[in-house]
Amino acid sequence: MSWEIVGLGDFLTLKRGYDLPAQQRHDGEIPVVSSSGITGSHNEAKVAPPGVVTGRYGTLGEVFYIEQPFWPLNTSLYVKDFKGNNPRFIAYFLKWVLNGAQSDKAAVPGVNRNDLHARKVIATTDYAEQQKIGDILSAYDDLIGNNRRRIQLLEQSARLLYKEWFVHLRFPGHEHVKIIDGVPEGWERKKLGEITSLNYGKALKESDREPGPFPVYGSSGIIGSHVKALISGPVIIVGRKGNVGSVFWSSEDCHPIDTVFYINRNLSSFFLYHALQNMTFISTDVAVPGLNRGLAQSHLLLLPEQRIFNLFEGIVTLIQMQIDTLSKEIVVLSQARDLLLPRLMNGEVLV
Repeated sequence: MSWEIVGLGDFLTLKRGYDLPAQQRHDGEIPVVSSSGITGSHNEAKVAPPGVVTGRYGTLGEVFYIEQPFWPLNTSLYVKDFKGNNPRFIAYFLKWVLNGAQSDKAAVPGVNRNDLHARKVIATTDYAEQQKIGDILSAYDDLIGNNRRRIQLLEQSARLLYKEWFVHLRFPGHEHVKIIDGVPEGWERKKLGEITSLNYGKALKESDREPGPFPVYGSSGIIGSHVKALISGPVIIVGRKGNVGSVFWSSEDCHPIDTVFYINRNLSSFFLYHALQNMTFISTDVAVPGLNRGLAQSHLLLLPEQRIFNLFEGIVTLIQMQIDTLSKEIVVLSQARDLLLPRLMNGEVLV
């Protein structure tokens, strides 16, 4: 085994990404990679694959392996020179090195490239060994990626079913139902506030959270975890501040913070979840985008008759059960990979 202590800059060379404001981007298939991953596309590439990208500002510690030509943004650092090392291994190696990296910026989180280059690390310089380590860890990521793709397809099937039945009104038996003023016989229009209530989430600062089994929801989705839940699942979460009108389903007990509304489990349904996703919510605040509860609850909903409602709930419940199973597998696979990563990177586990 060829393990030795080296300077990170002797093992690889990091380079700052390139400016590309949104207004200067053109339609194309080239991924634009920021500190949080692929965040857009362009018609021109700056870097040839394979690529390894990490955050310089904003999201720190995440590392992305890119297998096609790409454009790294100026909020990121990318590996300009792999110096003969295996690129896939380098992606995992860099993630290990950056684990727990501290920002050197007070206002905006950031890392200094020169400081990273000067950092002393233990590494294997044997290419075959690097490839074996990369293959072991990527097997976990391949399974995780496959599960995520299956989840996307399942979510898409539920969305398409909702639109087919409740937007295009091609529900089972629709051929034999009269449509009166755009409403199928036996259906009715009601305001959102007449059938449910949007409750305010409760503040929970990041400094007050203790990592635990319960997801913490903000207007952009899951933003952390906590040892205690605020509400019992399943529940619907709706973005109130920031990402206005975003809609999330949580099968688990969770803690929605004060940037969101939530709907209690006894009033949450898959029909309502998809109906909210098809609503257009308008921000009523100027400085920080915000959703007015009264205005949101005044939105009209087309409610189906009970038989169709129950049929939809039954079908989507089965879909959600598959999604939940795949999501749990992702958690287990991620934990196993993250436990194995440092042991492979410091030579504790032989390959």
